[in-house]
Amino acid sequence: MYNVKLLNKIAKVGTDNLDPAVYNIGENVENPDAIMVRSAVMHDMEFNPELLCIARAGAGVNNIPVDRCAKEGIVVFNTPGANANGVKELAICALFLAARKITAGIDWTKTLIGNPDAAKAVEKGKSAFGGTEIKGKTLGVIGLGAIGGMVANTAIDLGMTVYGCDPYLSVRAAWALDSHVKMAANFEDIYKTADYITLHVPATPSTKNMICAETLAMMKDGVKIINLARADLVNAEDMKAALASGKVSAYVTDFPTPDTIGVDGIITIPHLGASTEESEDNCAVMAAKELDEYLRSGNIQNSVNFPNVVVPYTGLTRVCIFHDNIPEMISKISGVFGELKINIEHLNDQSKGENAYTIIDVSGNIPGEVVEKLNAIEGVNRVRVI
Repeated sequence: MYNVKLLNKIAKVGTDNLDPAVYNIGENVENPDAIMVRSAVMHDMEFNPELLCIARAGAGVNNIPVDRCAKEGIVVFNTPGANANGVKELAICALFLAARKITAGIDWTKTLIGNPDAAKAVEKGKSAFGGTEIKGKTLGVIGLGAIGGMVANTAIDLGMTVYGCDPYLSVRAAWALDSHVKMAANFEDIYKTADYITLHVPATPSTKNMICAETLAMMKDGVKIINLARADLVNAEDMKAALASGKVSAYVTDFPTPDTIGVDGIITIPHLGASTEESEDNCAVMAAKELDEYLRSGNIQNSVNFPNVVVPYTGLTRVCIFHDNIPEMISKISGVFGELKINIEHLNDQSKGENAYTIIDVSGNIPGEVVEKLNAIEGVNRVRVI
């Protein structure tokens, strides 16, 4: 029986994928083998030694101490693409909000409550809330993953000229792009040509403050910027200065902060990108399936701190080894099996950055001596036998 702790409300359609005969699931579960989480901050949590994995029902993992988990052999999963359509739809909404003063107009009409001449006042005052159409305008999409690619394709359907840039574009993502999406050589090309810019990249040290005074200066006067990715991508003070000068005519963000709330020209949405019933269900289902596959078979898919390793599980004894990605590890690991005259039926090793993961299948049982010897190898962080 595996214990699964829920740190947030996880859609039941997701946890229903976990067999109650195999899993004990709940918010009050102690000594969990797995944790399912959405937005709860985990950086100050102490992890019990039994914890094997954390499944984040969403894409971002800023709330999880990913590097610490890697050193403890705790696999961190996310659910890329599961909420993509919900975020895409909000991004398209944001394009229209940036193009036309819709929110300002709505707020203004509220001042007419109780006014018997409201209809006349509307006709007289509506000119203050005019805007432009997005058809025929140029959209720059920074990041062409699951969400950015869908935004680019939809913008093409809406009659926009679309440029995209993603230094890490996968073959699969490239195949999914509309053939009319033009590839920009770098971010600077987008900054210089786009009427609208939408950000769809993760928050990393290299992307923090990517929109700042220096990059804003490269952009067209009156550019409109949409950020449904992460607040840290945009320097708030530089953005406010650009709005005041007219360099930026609208900024729509899904991450309100004290620096952006109530600022003229900034539309703050209360982090609604993935807040649809469908997105929450999709993320919960995907997270549960990733967790289940790993706990039952050791297979890893969509981990942010370990490589994908998927090996058909035939019921043989499986040894899962988490280790540093350094030379001679495989020879040292396989040497333990050879020393104890245990035949390796199958071995698969993959790495991701500084971390590596090896699956070894053997016939028969594994004596405890194997685990002890493997753990004694310098650079091995965890050994698990299934």
